[in-house]
Amino acid sequence: MDTTTTPLTLHPFTVADAERVLSGEVDPHDGWEGGYAFTDEPELLSAYVHAARESGDPAPYGPYLVRRSADDATIGGVNLFGPPDPDGAIEFAFGLVPAVRGQGLALHAVLETLALARSTGASSARAEAEVHNLPARRVLERAGMSEAGRTTDTVTYAIRL
Repeated sequence: MDTTTTPLTLHPFTVADAERVLSGEVDPHDGWEGGYAFTDEPELLSAYVHAARESGDPAPYGPYLVRRSADDATIGGVNLFGPPDPDGAIEFAFGLVPAVRGQGLALHAVLETLALARSTGASSARAEAEVHNLPARRVLERAGMSEAGRTTDTVTYAIRL
């Protein structure tokens, strides 16, 4: 099921989509703006396909395409790592193509991902950003997330849902 906000839609990336991309076949109907594709993230796709083969389709968890509503172009991706852990926490990651950065779309993607996490019954959500990636960190903060931990390379943000 698609999850749509005014400027974007989170569209579930299916196992068939993942297998197709892993085989090297990129469908022009995917609509990737700026050349971004999950082909940059084969570990994510391989893990997703493996989990689906072992345990069935993990939906609503797993990768989502972020599509711009105005033209249906795929402008990035979100991954909801689930199900929630025993404490009710769920993790997610997000990324948008460079061509659309600075347009406020990342905030919409994160807010919609938090709503999706909430709909799964999670009681809190976490996401990491690299220490030097200030735009991603600011998006997580604008979405209401607070710093919950830090290493030399990453900052972990969390929010109660």
